[in-house]
Amino acid sequence: MAEEEMSLSGVSGAFRQVLFISAGASHSVALLSGNIICSWGRGEDGQLGHGDAEDRLSPTRLSALDGHDIISITCGADHTIAYSLSNAEVYSWGWGDFGRLGHGNSSDLFTPQPIKALHGLRIKQIACGDSHCLAVTMEGEVQSWGRNQNGQLGLGTTEDSPVPQKIKAFQGISIKMVAAGAEHTAAISKEGALYGWGWGRYGNLGLGDRNDRLVPEKVSTLNEEKMNIVACGWRHTISVSVIGGLYTYGWSKYGQLGHGDFEDHLVPYKVEALADSSIKQISGGWRHTMALTSDGKLYGWGWNKFGQVGVGDNTDICSPVQVKFPNDQVSCGWRHTLAITEEQNIFSWGRGTNGQLGHGESMDWNFPKIIEALSVEGSSGQQIESSKLDPLSGKSWVSPVERYAVVPGESGQTVHSEKGNGGDVDVPQNDAKRMRM
Repeated sequence: MAEEEMSLSGVSGAFRQVLFISAGASHSVALLSGNIICSWGRGEDGQLGHGDAEDRLSPTRLSALDGHDIISITCGADHTIAYSLSNAEVYSWGWGDFGRLGHGNSSDLFTPQPIKALHGLRIKQIACGDSHCLAVTMEGEVQSWGRNQNGQLGLGTTEDSPVPQKIKAFQGISIKMVAAGAEHTAAISKEGALYGWGWGRYGNLGLGDRNDRLVPEKVSTLNEEKMNIVACGWRHTISVSVIGGLYTYGWSKYGQLGHGDFEDHLVPYKVEALADSSIKQISGGWRHTMALTSDGKLYGWGWNKFGQVGVGDNTDICSPVQVKFPNDQVSCGWRHTLAITEEQNIFSWGRGTNGQLGHGESMDWNFPKIIEALSVEGSSGQQIESSKLDPLSGKSWVSPVERYAVVPGESGQTVHSEKGNGGDVDVPQNDAKRMRM
């Protein structure tokens, strides 16, 4: 397809409402009314779905899903999942290592493909972590797939699953929602019970210790308070009670728990700074957290090296601070944040090196900046680019042997990540099955 710009208003003569936003490690997606899906940012692993490995600096229409009646779209770290209710299909694309795409292999996909094992299921929610995914059916059952080295799939083993499997531990328990972190998972039942499983080194399961769990285990909450919402950061967890109280637990080296300190918490601990606010939405980034109140106030805290908290500086923050404008929806990526205002303007801030902020450039921003192409108040009206490549002519998949080198040896040596405020976590070689070449 030839490169061109296309006005959304030119398609139907009406403004397209942005229904959902989601942020991954270095890419972003948006679902607009009229079944229009946009993606932008890093595309190296196919996570944008345009049939190539190119970055996109501005929102670009994902034409491969035109006409598929998509009702939700969710980013993992380097992959993306969408769901069509009318077609009863779940689609996935992007980095396929550890089977996170659910197709029975570890191949990357550069265009959306339906997950055969989920065909026909009525899905009400999907959660993506770093390298594992979960889907909750309308009946309250949970399917999980992908990486499982710490039991984050909840299947009772540590074996990866390249295809979705039902979590049998929830037999007789109807699950309302799930959330996925890097290597841990959380869930809330229809009755308001909170569960955690997977990697628990920092207390991010909320079970009072630092042990892993291979199957879901119920979390004790203060005064047995029932929970309504849960979200996971990389290695911390956020939950909201039915009366709007905010609780956090897990890793807090960068203040991402919001308790005014940098101490880990092994059980849910109330964020006192927002005790007088009713929280309606939460989102966890790599090491930062955002919370949206019922009256539209947006608060952020935690790691802020790239300005992802959105308050105009790059200092880590251990207590909630208010971002300047009213919001309706928020989503944290690893190092960037997206938000929709009540006026249907889309803002982004934080790390922008791959264009994940959608501003047509590769710059970081430490305060919210409007995404012109998606916003009602954009300088040229609401516009997005068309995909440069016809997805039917692009390479739809890449096998892992073409893109990854197997890590040699099982000696326990460590591979050091990039240095700096965010690069102090060592990954054992026997914990990294493949590394990007």
